[in-house]
Amino acid sequence: MAKEHSEKLIANNKKAYHDYFIEDTYEAGIVLAGTEVKSLRLGQCSIKESFVSIENEEVFILRMHINPYEQGNIFNKDPLRTRKLLLHKAEIRKLLGKAKEKGYTIMPLKVYFKGGKVKVLIGLARGKKNYDKRDSIAKKDQAREAARDFKIRNLK
Repeated sequence: MAKEHSEKLIANNKKAYHDYFIEDTYEAGIVLAGTEVKSLRLGQCSIKESFVSIENEEVFILRMHINPYEQGNIFNKDPLRTRKLLLHKAEIRKLLGKAKEKGYTIMPLKVYFKGGKVKVLIGLARGKKNYDKRDSIAKKDQAREAARDFKIRNLK
């Protein structure tokens, strides 16, 4: 019998979906200190300016901000420190090969709890041009308008 894992969202990177085409996603574990996990349970995290880098076949997340835990005193770590991500070696090699291609980058998309463990969803992203962004906004507006019309029609 498989255990069912519920997910509790901590932080979401909406800007990544606006600025990039997300081509592939990977779920990664993250190495954290105890006070950082306590702070994450309170929802004290931001990944807006963060990015992922690969060095020596190890994956790191940089500029991820986790607020210091208020009762953490001397055990608190630097809020913007570099943290290691945990992925399988085959996934790291695949990401490394794609990231070397022109126009690709690796972005953190969301941070969440899954089965009591903190996970980071990272995505292989390709940058959007301004006309792509305008096109995405126009499609969202059309979908919103269609949903509104559908709702009004069904109320009558």
